[in-house]
Amino acid sequence: MPSVERATVVTHGRPETVADASAQVERLAADAGVELSDSDDVDLAIVLGGDGTMLRALKRFLGAGVPVLGVNFGRVGFLAGIPHDELEPGLLRAFGGDFVTHELPTLEGVVGGNREPAVNDFVVASASIGRMVELQWAIAGEDLGTVPCDGLICSTPTGSTAYNLSNGGPVLVWGLDSMAITFVAPHSLHARPLVVPRSGDLQVTNLTADVPVAVLADGHEVSSLAEGDTVTIRLADAKSLLATLPESTFFRRYRETFAS
Repeated sequence: MPSVERATVVTHGRPETVADASAQVERLAADAGVELSDSDDVDLAIVLGGDGTMLRALKRFLGAGVPVLGVNFGRVGFLAGIPHDELEPGLLRAFGGDFVTHELPTLEGVVGGNREPAVNDFVVASASIGRMVELQWAIAGEDLGTVPCDGLICSTPTGSTAYNLSNGGPVLVWGLDSMAITFVAPHSLHARPLVVPRSGDLQVTNLTADVPVAVLADGHEVSSLAEGDTVTIRLADAKSLLATLPESTFFRRYRETFAS
């Protein structure tokens, strides 16, 4: 079992919603002999929040070798493996090292010479609400044509159960080293979701003359594409480390969250 001597706590954007839970974590850590720290040099990061807070923590510790374990205080909480009403027994087990770590692929987007990371997804979408855009796409240098649409989602297995899923994209099981490409409201009968392996870099070019295209990484706009501009999206070298209790497997989480 992994050893936990130091941990940090990442909380919901509205701290008042988890104030009691934060105090409970402090008490449990003291009882278990675990030092709580604000630094990133820790053995475990504990998240009190939902998937948005989990995503923020996973990105914060990207490449740092720190597993991120979530206690769900959000609405969906697919990534947070401990229900809020099981905080005490769940964290006591985690402090004792009783958790597993999943190495999950992340993305890198390159546009205009700038590189941006993403844990969940990149979205390339019309910057004008209600205005369709034309996106040319290619994989590994092979042109796949032009699709009139509202946008395109490129997601990791982590993000495949988020915006990608709500647009009819495929769910990627943890353990797959691949990314899913799904169009948003395509005006085509031939624009089908596609799962691409690590060797398949995605290039997306804006061919719309009068509508700019926004590039979003994990829901935050990082760039825009004028007509003729291209963003390249690929699987990155860095892996995010998601911690769960051993019994909180992908398929159990999937059944409890989406199939019930």
